[in-house]
Amino acid sequence: MMRNKLIIEFIGTFFLVLTVALTGNPIAIGAVLSALVYMGGYISGAHFNPAVTLALLIAKKVDLETALRYVPVQFAGSIAASMIYFVLRGGLFLPQAGLGVSLAPGIIVELLFTFLLASVVLHVAATNKTKGNQYFGLAIGFTLMVAVFAGGSISGGAFNPAVGLGPLLLDLANFNTHASSFVTYLVGPLVGGALAGIIYINVFRNIEK
Repeated sequence: MMRNKLIIEFIGTFFLVLTVALTGNPIAIGAVLSALVYMGGYISGAHFNPAVTLALLIAKKVDLETALRYVPVQFAGSIAASMIYFVLRGGLFLPQAGLGVSLAPGIIVELLFTFLLASVVLHVAATNKTKGNQYFGLAIGFTLMVAVFAGGSISGGAFNPAVGLGPLLLDLANFNTHASSFVTYLVGPLVGGALAGIIYINVFRNIEK
C-alpha cells in the first residue's frame, strides 16, 4: 500500500537526518541506517535517499510514479528532523564541506561515495539473486559508515540530497551563504546515484537471468 510506503520513507529519512544532525558520528549514522533498512526494507524498499531512488529508477527497480512520490516525502522527513534539531539545540543544522575545501573536491567525494552506496543497495537489496538475504541492512549501513569516515571531513558527508539539502531549506534567506553546499549536495549525490543505476542496468543487465 502506497500510504505505508510513504510513511516508512518519511520515518526512515527523519531518523537518519536527526542522527546525522545530533551526532555527526559515522558509527551512529551507519548503525541507524542499518536498523532503519531492516525496519522498512520489506515495506518501501528503505530508500531514505533521493539519490538511491534515482539509481533504482534508472535500474528499473522502481517505477516513475513511486519515485516521484518518494522524493518529496524524503525531503519532508529531512525538514521535520531539522526542525526538531532546532527545537533541541536552538540553532540550525547546516551541512557544509570541511574548512578550506573547495567546490570540486566536495562534489567528487559526494559523487563517489553516493555511487558506492547506491551500488551496494542495488546489488544486496534489489537484485533477485540476493533478495531475502540477512545481511543487506548491515552492508548498506557499513557502506555509509565508511563513506562518512572517509569523506566526511572533505564534503561534510551527506551522500544524500535529503541529508545535505533538506536542512538548508530552512535557511533560504541566506541562500548565497549556502550556494556551494546546495551545488555539492545536489550534483554530487544525484550524479553518483545516476551512475550507479546506469552501470547496473548496462553492465550487469544479465545478472538476474
